[in-house]
Amino acid sequence: LLKKVKNYKNSNIWIEFPLQINKLNKRIDILVLLNEKPHILIECKAPKISITQKVFDQISIYNSVVQAPFLMISNGIKIFIFQVDSYKKKFSFLKKIP
Repeated sequence: LLKKVKNYKNSNIWIEFPLQINKLNKRIDILVLLNEKPHILIECKAPKISITQKVFDQISIYNSVVQAPFLMISNGIKIFIFQVDSYKKKFSFLKKIP
């Protein structure tokens, strides 16, 4: 979808990208770059995993380091896409992938 519909290049889609938070090694599921900067941070869960506040907290913690303006969470059944306003510490839900 990212490549076919939104025309993101393979070289701009990083999969299982390592990240260190508070000296703990973590892994970003997918990071999409635009103009060599983080653009969309994506957290993927198995279909049996519910999208709970814990999942939103996880991607928010990751994004405190990454600073992507758009976040996406999916378990293959539900998809949540939102835009982050890091200055106001707010987010707004979107209907489409940016």
